Amino acid sequence: MSTEVPFKISIPDTQLELLRKKLDLVTFPDELEDAGSRYGVPLADIKRLVARWKDGFDWRVEEAKLNEEMPQFTRDIEVSDGHGTLNVHYVHKRSEVDGAIPLLFVHGWPGSFIESRKILPLLTESSRDGDFPSFHVVALSLPGFGFSEAPKKSGFTPDYHAEVGHKLMLSLGYNEYVTQGGDWGYVITRKIAMKYGGTHSKAWHTNMSMGFPPLNPLSHPILFLQWMLTPYSEPEKAGFTRWKQFQKEENGYYILQCNKPQTVGYALADSPVGLLGWIYEGLVNWTDEYPWTDDEVLTWISIYLFSRAGPTASFRIYYEAQHSKDSGFISLTGGNPKIPMGVSRFPKDMVVAPMSWIKTTGNLVFAGDHTSVGTNKGGGHFAAYERPEALVEDLRNMFRRGGPAFGVTSKKGGYFDK
Repeated sequence: MSTEVPFKISIPDTQLELLRKKLDLVTFPDELEDAGSRYGVPLADIKRLVARWKDGFDWRVEEAKLNEEMPQFTRDIEVSDGHGTLNVHYVHKRSEVDGAIPLLFVHGWPGSFIESRKILPLLTESSRDGDFPSFHVVALSLPGFGFSEAPKKSGFTPDYHAEVGHKLMLSLGYNEYVTQGGDWGYVITRKIAMKYGGTHSKAWHTNMSMGFPPLNPLSHPILFLQWMLTPYSEPEKAGFTRWKQFQKEENGYYILQCNKPQTVGYALADSPVGLLGWIYEGLVNWTDEYPWTDDEVLTWISIYLFSRAGPTASFRIYYEAQHSKDSGFISLTGGNPKIPMGVSRFPKDMVVAPMSWIKTTGNLVFAGDHTSVGTNKGGGHFAAYERPEALVEDLRNMFRRGGPAFGVTSKKGGYFDK
């Protein structure tokens, strides 16, 4: 096994000075008088954020906070099929409960390890009274994201990201573990459940409610009848409308990153303001009125700007998935995982699939439904960051004593020994 190396974020002064110079030289585009946000990020928003980035935002303060709150490490992971050894960055925080449940958290785009920042202290919290289970948490920086080394050759599909996450857990001594993720985290933890489920991966939970209608009465007879006889709820109808709107108005980034990530990468690697606009739009549009502070936004963007491989590397997962056997992000080919699955539905995610659809994708044993909250800060695409308490409560309920996935990791139920 490779050696674990403690890691502290420490961006060189030269990079901060270069950022300052580029911000001083920024050229803003024009904007139509009545544009609003229909054409993209409003010019006033970007000007405000750039002004804060230049005069007020202190990366060293944010850097110190991340280092203090999130115990970070790196480790070499050997990847199969000629992809070589990658030095992987991750957060690892253990609970004081020896028998805590090992949990691998996998982020998506445009997120990073920072998505786990708020759930980290909640999941590792312990209860002497046995009110809830506790977890040992590992939050991986996917290869090419954050401070992980990027793949060196083409063809690094989500299967290899899954391999890295799995091997990381084994290297930490977690031979049995559970997973949580949304966005690419959904895709990758599903891959983990498929490839390593049963022996090592014992259960998986996602906050992305994906699925397809149970059209075949032979393969899903009960679900087919439920689907035919049960009307869609109002939140589900709203979710369909939002998904249709997303496909029509919000999907441009996806097409570009799936087909020409290198081309768009030239602009976003060179221009911090371009990168800000590219990611800020998703942070605002994909959340449920989350009250982003300017410093929060700039911290998220800075992690991409200062990432080990640069922001372009993070786009390539789209290309690799699109040009793999799965042919894209939403692929449920190759059967379903057999291990217990949990899902949490939040009202303003890109998709709020009906439960009858979700049940076609795996062995669903737990469902946390937050859609009744409505689309008023009820949660969106970044659930771990927007609604950390709600997501953690769902995980606790799934794995607590009497819960549907209690005891899936042998001798690690998440509680103090009596």
